[in-house]
Amino acid sequence: MAEELRRAGGHQLGLCLLCGLPAAGKTTTAQALSRVLRERKGWRCVPLAYDDLIPPEVGSRMRPSFNFQLYRHELLLYLEHFLQNFIKGCHYSPPPNRTETTWKRFACYLKEQELIYPRTGTEDSASCQYLIDFIPLRPIYFILDDNFYYRSMRYEVYQLARQYTLGFCQLFLDCQADVCLERNSQRKQPLPEETIHAMVQKMEVPNPEKYAWEQNSLILKTTECSVEDNLQVLDLLSTALENPVKPLEENTEVKEMDRAICAASVLHQADQAVRRAVSQTMKTAKDNNLTPKEMKSLADELNMLKVEFLEDLRHRENEKNNQLNMNVTSLFSQQSDGIVKKYLSEK
Repeated sequence: MAEELRRAGGHQLGLCLLCGLPAAGKTTTAQALSRVLRERKGWRCVPLAYDDLIPPEVGSRMRPSFNFQLYRHELLLYLEHFLQNFIKGCHYSPPPNRTETTWKRFACYLKEQELIYPRTGTEDSASCQYLIDFIPLRPIYFILDDNFYYRSMRYEVYQLARQYTLGFCQLFLDCQADVCLERNSQRKQPLPEETIHAMVQKMEVPNPEKYAWEQNSLILKTTECSVEDNLQVLDLLSTALENPVKPLEENTEVKEMDRAICAASVLHQADQAVRRAVSQTMKTAKDNNLTPKEMKSLADELNMLKVEFLEDLRHRENEKNNQLNMNVTSLFSQQSDGIVKKYLSEK
């Protein structure tokens, strides 16, 4: 433990994931959790709400074609960049590769949390440096507030914790879909209902028995009790902080690399199969005398479906690779049939 504390400049650092359906109560829980941890533990808490940090013009989280996934990954890189500087005790400079809008949102958020403050008066310049507030020496928890519906999304954060020997835990807010839909309808900017329905199908609940890295997880029934009254939550965060994730042993790392290479190969083959299916579908549509305008609209819809379809495949950890590759064309055709029929029925 002493080594970890030295690496973090005397601080204990932890990452807590808040995951669940939209309108499950994640933001409310994050605020309550921050308050409880400050008052009862004296810890410093930094809630990172993805909905606040990702520009609204990016689009729906269920539409990877709008680059939502890229922005999520970018935020994780910004967090890693901050942790690197924090652990080394350095000044905090803007990362070299960044999207200005997202970066400014992230930096502004850290300033609001009083973690950083400008070193110079030229805050808007690309060379601006920030000073990091290292005092007082007390544990810091970053609370990541997002849906994290795929296990692999959460695993990316776990890898970050493992790389820098941080505490890691997950709080999954278990809320019935109809309750989420009702809460969502009362929001100023509600999500489309189909988005929530789609996420219900995609949601992968933490499974500590099958995945050892998810051992520090807790499933909370959001309608039964509050964070303030739940001692299990405080125990979970304390345990995770006192037992940070250890770096990979070399042989384990090699196995993970082999698995990643295998998965990339399968996904590449799936991508080629889907491209052929799209090409054949477009040829069939052309033979049915669709107009150029209709052909363009059909192509746009099929390409959007292709992106979402491949994204789903990438996250299906429980599928056998060979079975996945054999069924990919038929699976895609099943999903694209409805789109094609819509155009052909108008002829």
